[in-house]
Amino acid sequence: MITIENLSKRFGPILAVDHVSLSVSRGEVLGFLGPNGAGKTTTMRMITGFLSPTSGTATVDGHDVTRDPISVRRLVGYLPEGAPLYGDMTPAAFLNFIAAMRGLTGAEKDGRIAETIETLQLADVLHRPIDTLSKGFKRRVGLAQAIVHDPDVLILDEPTDGLDPNQKHQVRNLIRTMSKQKAIIISTHILEEVEAVCTRSVIIADGRVVFDGTPGDLQRRSERHNAVAIRLENPQIAKLRDAVSGLAGVDRVEEQAEIDGTATLVVIPANGQAILHELSACVRESGVPVEEIQTERGHLSEVFRRLTIGEEGRV
Repeated sequence: MITIENLSKRFGPILAVDHVSLSVSRGEVLGFLGPNGAGKTTTMRMITGFLSPTSGTATVDGHDVTRDPISVRRLVGYLPEGAPLYGDMTPAAFLNFIAAMRGLTGAEKDGRIAETIETLQLADVLHRPIDTLSKGFKRRVGLAQAIVHDPDVLILDEPTDGLDPNQKHQVRNLIRTMSKQKAIIISTHILEEVEAVCTRSVIIADGRVVFDGTPGDLQRRSERHNAVAIRLENPQIAKLRDAVSGLAGVDRVEEQAEIDGTATLVVIPANGQAILHELSACVRESGVPVEEIQTERGHLSEVFRRLTIGEEGRV
């Protein structure tokens, strides 16, 4: 549904997007990640036709965004950064206006608006000026205009920004439901959102793609992938640390700060290999009583930092 090849964008001397290539199929939810200024929003604006590429191509369902922008816009629902809205309009009037601009008429228009209002729970604020709404409700109105025409492609820039935890859960469920029939790109800074709703992750830094794979692939790059955390009473920690440090497959053992007399050992495996079975046997043989043993999947934030700023922490 979405294909971009060697897409680049310059603003004067600044190369904001540097030969980015990727594709998104129907049924995929692509998490588009990167630090501030990495080029995420610029890339999304080029896909929607809001900005023209300096070089390269972008197509939506075979329609070139430069040569056939109207066809592209018919297929796309776009939630921009900041959700710009007409503040003096009510959500009811705004959605009616957007639906008409999208070519909906009559019973079809009324049905789509009613379904969108129910889906995003906007009934309580439907006749209040948008300027008077909270940030969370404004974001939901912005998302409503993106989906009111039931597009095949959704481009969502920070869709849960400003939402409370319940609203985030609701929007994530909505995205999962819609994803079965659509191609969706989500730009987000919330790494847990990638795990919650995305089937694929792309990370860009300095305008270039530095990772393209599943959220699981991203977790497996973490040095904490398959690490084992062991909680126990602090006086026993030295004995257990000595016991597990010599196990084959263990890279190192870290000790976390004591909380209410309980300490935690984190056993880091070499090369991300699974060590839980051997480690559990070692704990039993040591005779040290423990409160909890838990395997970690990996820290996305750690991998994100390494991919975007490098091992030495410099851009």
